[in-house]
Amino acid sequence: QVKLMESGGGSVQVGGSLPLSCAASGFADSPAYWGWFRQAPGKKREGVAIIAKNGTLYYGDAVKGRFTISRDNAENTLHLLMNSLKPEDTAMYYCAATTSFNVGYPLRPATFRFWGQGTQVTVSS
Repeated sequence: QVKLMESGGGSVQVGGSLPLSCAASGFADSPAYWGWFRQAPGKKREGVAIIAKNGTLYYGDAVKGRFTISRDNAENTLHLLMNSLKPEDTAMYYCAATTSFNVGYPLRPATFRFWGQGTQVTVSS
């Protein structure tokens, strides 16, 4: 059974940093595309950062230059380092994965079949 489990959320002050991790299990092979989405109350789920199996990176405009995504295929672990955090980064962050290489725009939630339960990130001033 495929499972994605996020860890590392919490509260941080404006300008601070916070790392997130996602552990994958049950996949026959490392996900084709793997990444992070977030959803704030009353807002649509948005793509934060995606990394393809070949290492190609995709970042949402709101986090470019501040967040860094990486993956360890051998350990089946995904990481997101969030720097220079802002109050508008406050949201539930979800790990997502797909085993399909035939995707259109990777930052769309509909691209991803497998989802974690989410971890809350709160940035306060």
